[in-house]
Amino acid sequence: MRVLWLSPWMRTLSRVHVEALRDAGHECLLITSDQHYEKMSPLPYERVLDPRPKDMRTIGPLLRTVREVKRWQPSVVVVELVWDPRWLMLARLAPMVHVIHDDAPHDQTEVRPAWQRRLFNRFSNRATRVVAFSEYVAKRLPYPASVVPLTSDVREKDLPERSTDRRDFVLYGRMSPYKNVPIALRAWEKHLLSGQHKGDRLLLLGDGPLDVSEQDLPPRCEWRRERYSYSDVLPILGRAKGSIVHYRNASQSGVQLLSMQLGVTPVVSDSGGLPEFQPPGEPGIGVDDVDGLAAAFSELADPEVALRRGDASRTHFEREFSASHVVERLADVLAQAAKL
Repeated sequence: MRVLWLSPWMRTLSRVHVEALRDAGHECLLITSDQHYEKMSPLPYERVLDPRPKDMRTIGPLLRTVREVKRWQPSVVVVELVWDPRWLMLARLAPMVHVIHDDAPHDQTEVRPAWQRRLFNRFSNRATRVVAFSEYVAKRLPYPASVVPLTSDVREKDLPERSTDRRDFVLYGRMSPYKNVPIALRAWEKHLLSGQHKGDRLLLLGDGPLDVSEQDLPPRCEWRRERYSYSDVLPILGRAKGSIVHYRNASQSGVQLLSMQLGVTPVVSDSGGLPEFQPPGEPGIGVDDVDGLAAAFSELADPEVALRRGDASRTHFEREFSASHVVERLADVLAQAAKL
């Protein structure tokens, strides 16, 4: 197949998908942008556009790309979080597959403008196939969707060396209301008083609208409030005893998958962590269960326990969510859309 992948916002994840398809023998062209926080140089299979419809300077590069793609003659077009209506010119060049990440916003900070929601629905209504990354989301969509397991947006070759020197706990990502950070901080205080604390820190890595001052943080807790590149955060997360993904609302969490990929146990809530993502024997903890979350800190404080459970998480990722595992199902859905 010739796969045209349109993904202005999910550049790192689309690269993983495209490279897995290329390794499987398919030709791919990725149209993306520099809007992702992870800044990258273009690869040979990428065309980088500026998705700002009101800037007239963006029209020329877009039209040149449309002409190039027409000559290339794609078999199928994948549309992923496209908010520029002009990209419809590209989406119409072959049967379309619309990739959907979530069925609803996690909280009010993620609500899109009405015109973007209409464009999103237009893509789904016109698509030959719709893809969701979990059974949870697929069941909540108002139209049929094929399920392709979500993979990590970090390539295997970019991972740091596996660490056996486990220390600290990490809560990584944009600090939005649904991330349930206040409960994590209360649980951390309880863990510190439990007698099970082994000298670890709780590290909050990421910016966002979290309404907590430095003075309000409990002891042995640091909030490094900035946007991180993966080269900065992967060594920190990769040696953690646990990754706190204890969200209030259900999420197809990239942090949950990245943690497993790194061999770190994700600690999730019963309402935020999708059971279909979690490793066996790692059930969710009540979303307001401070005692349960504190107990999870205490159990993983033992470095041998953290290492053993982290290894099991890594094995689960490799079996169920690695790019090499996902690509067969993804290629099958794309071929169905292309009628090949």
